[in-house]
Amino acid sequence: MAKKEESTNMVERFAEFKELKHIDKTTMISVLEESFRNVLAKMFGTDENLDVIMNPDKGDVQIFQNLEVVPDGEVQNPYTQISLSDARADSNPDVEIGEEHTREIIFEKFGRRAILNLRQTLQSKILDLQKEAIFAQFKGREGELVNGEVYQTWSKETLLLDSEDNELLLPRPEAIPGDFFRKGENVRAVIKTVENKNNNIRIIVSRTSEDFLRRLFELEVPEIHDGLISIRAVARIPGERAKIAVESYDDHIDPVGACVGVKGSRIHGIVRELRNENIDVIPFTKNTELFIQRALSPAKISSMRLNEEEKRAEVFLRPEEVPLAIGKNALNIKLASKLTGYVIDVYRDNGEDFNDDIYLDEFKDEIDAWIIDALKSIGCVTAKNVLAMDRQSIIDKADLEEDTVDNLLSILKAEFED
Repeated sequence: MAKKEESTNMVERFAEFKELKHIDKTTMISVLEESFRNVLAKMFGTDENLDVIMNPDKGDVQIFQNLEVVPDGEVQNPYTQISLSDARADSNPDVEIGEEHTREIIFEKFGRRAILNLRQTLQSKILDLQKEAIFAQFKGREGELVNGEVYQTWSKETLLLDSEDNELLLPRPEAIPGDFFRKGENVRAVIKTVENKNNNIRIIVSRTSEDFLRRLFELEVPEIHDGLISIRAVARIPGERAKIAVESYDDHIDPVGACVGVKGSRIHGIVRELRNENIDVIPFTKNTELFIQRALSPAKISSMRLNEEEKRAEVFLRPEEVPLAIGKNALNIKLASKLTGYVIDVYRDNGEDFNDDIYLDEFKDEIDAWIIDALKSIGCVTAKNVLAMDRQSIIDKADLEEDTVDNLLSILKAEFED
């Protein structure tokens, strides 16, 4: 009786795998059938003459073996053949030689070893299915923000578990300098890569990637999430400093102000998440010279030469502005180069004495602000920057009318003639 109870409801015996691994019913039945066939093939040498019928509603399985009927004494393989007398004795009195005789196999009669073998086979297949499901679930989600609970920390990496207990690995190089995690702590990161090497799934997450900064801004700034503001470029030196260029698709929305928030309310949360990483938010522009100027802020550029083919910019500054452009530990110029995609070379302007030069902003009483902005957009910050250019270049690059440029040059020249 005990043996019968142990062997009944074979499908239900393995339902625990379905519950634990979240495999749908159809797939589970298919895996069960395949597992039965693998075990039976090892026992009988083949499963080609076997019919395995799963009955999910009843919670059981039926196995039928189809045997060729041969004359008595000529059975060469008992797993594929049966003698005429045995077939007739087995509830088939009218069968003839050469016909097929079908008999039911009670799997449980093969004992505990067969059942254990079946469990092991099934467990192995379920594990493979689970890995395939995890790989399919996470592949293609690179750059997506995820949350994980710290399960264990080692010297080289930290193991996180998401809400479905999937394992996420945060290697030390992908953690922000200063990150220190305690067991049970919730950690945010982005999926960097999903690897499948030798059927070993590794989901690598990162807190140092530029995508992590992007996702945090999308989370904290509704205008970015809604598509009113776009993040056009990001550059980071994790734990130290970052620059992010943003653009608004609505003239009534200040992209920098929206990202920073009232009194820094939005950006402060991001800075805390990044272990006090300083973040510069600048307005994006398609004007390369102006974009480089903004990226090098707070330094003020005197003039600039661009090499579009080599993606290189030669920037000239007053001597006192050079340290600002380079920044502490050269962070400012490194980030500006990464943000703009240009190699930036900084030079002290050794032309005329800057004490004799005048910033264009000082001419606001005589020159319209929009004209000054147009000149700044082509790298002209001072009067001598403008006068050093030929008339036609100013017209073409700043997109100004001839009369406007002539009046501009007249005003600037008069200042120095005086």
